[in-house]
Amino acid sequence: MIPLTLGELADLVDGRVMDAEPGLVVTGPAFLDSRDPAPGGLFVAFDGEHVDGHDYAEGAVIGGAAAVLGTRATGAPTVLVADARTALQELARVVLGRLRTAPERLRVVAITGSQGKTSAKDMLARVLSDAGSTVATAGSFNNELGLPLTVLRATPETRFLVLEMGARGVGHLAELCRIAPPDISLVLNVGRAHIGEFGSQEQIALAKGEIVDALDPASGTAVLNADDPRVLAMAERTGADVVTFGLAARADVRLGELTTDDLGRPSFDLTVGAETERIDLRLLGEHQATNAAATAGVAHAAGLPLEVVASSLRAIDRLSRWRMEVHERADGLVVVNDAYNANPDSMAAALRTLARMGERGSRRTVAVLGEMRELGESSEAEHRAVGRLAHDLGIDEVVVVGAGASAIHDALVAARGEDGTTRRVGTVEQAGDWVRENVASPDVVLVKASRSGRLERVAEMLVADSPGEEHRG
Repeated sequence: MIPLTLGELADLVDGRVMDAEPGLVVTGPAFLDSRDPAPGGLFVAFDGEHVDGHDYAEGAVIGGAAAVLGTRATGAPTVLVADARTALQELARVVLGRLRTAPERLRVVAITGSQGKTSAKDMLARVLSDAGSTVATAGSFNNELGLPLTVLRATPETRFLVLEMGARGVGHLAELCRIAPPDISLVLNVGRAHIGEFGSQEQIALAKGEIVDALDPASGTAVLNADDPRVLAMAERTGADVVTFGLAARADVRLGELTTDDLGRPSFDLTVGAETERIDLRLLGEHQATNAAATAGVAHAAGLPLEVVASSLRAIDRLSRWRMEVHERADGLVVVNDAYNANPDSMAAALRTLARMGERGSRRTVAVLGEMRELGESSEAEHRAVGRLAHDLGIDEVVVVGAGASAIHDALVAARGEDGTTRRVGTVEQAGDWVRENVASPDVVLVKASRSGRLERVAEMLVADSPGEEHRG
């Protein structure tokens, strides 16, 4: 964050300084967790349903923070405001506006999509950081609190600000774009994640397209998936430039034919105009090729040469944790930890990757699957579809965890009968116990569910069983 005195900060957010001199300077970023204070930073205190952050404000300052942003006095240097969330968002908006006046203007990249946002954001941040100082959303910190906190990590040296944007309804992305108006907006896809909250894919498309609506027609660029009709149609929502990516022949950034190695890592050509680069990704899953094309589309819009982008893509060997994260144990067992989140499309992509790994490596395939959340009335049908897909793909063993995922098990039993290749367990611990006793080299095990399922613990149990484990993605 740019350095601000408490007096300046208070003026920006319509607050007043308490228990400190107005000349006290905040030099570090804003943060929420008092247990991990940012040196010289601003602790933002919220009065939550279960915890009141104001009670931890003094400890945050003792730990190194300069001051507190809150709604009541804390005994520590505080900027007192009527509403901490509104103040945080306004502070981010104003600070970003100031950063954009620097001679080497900072460029804001907004990313949204029903699935793959975080992986694409991680990939793009790695590529852009090779070209200039880059700040990107940490993990999936992509909402009305996470986004302003990310903005406030930017400094005058920052050239690219990469912001993942999540939505739970129409209007949410428009709110985020008012805080951080994008220069480049990337829309990955319109899938079925959170369809229980939106009601239909049409409503999801309406909401996702708000980051395209927010572009300045004179200077902005929309980067759109040419293979997703709902995304491609968003070109009609803006007068800004449009760059498309995908397998379609008309795409500006075109993906060539895909092949995968024994661990499911894709290789493909990327073509922009008359230039083509061969990419051998070190990441797991065919879907990462689409993320690479999306990344190249944004980088192209930012003026980076394809040769430079390709070199950066080839060097990426891992993204955020628990997203198609591959561990190969010393005994040869392969564990794929994709337990950070799940929706119908990402579940299908993960199962197809598992099946291909089994085919290419002559390995038995084992899927440990939990519930996909926020699917509303379509939940049972979508879980049944996952079970049918697992059967159709020939996944050898399936362990279904929790009552919320039971329709996966029901569909498998309907397709296979009680042949012993699918089982339902109630807890993560039971799932872990079964796989530890029943898998061995050269099996490959996929672990996937929505975040609340905590299935990463199954993967961690398997990996912990082999001290000689090698991390590969």
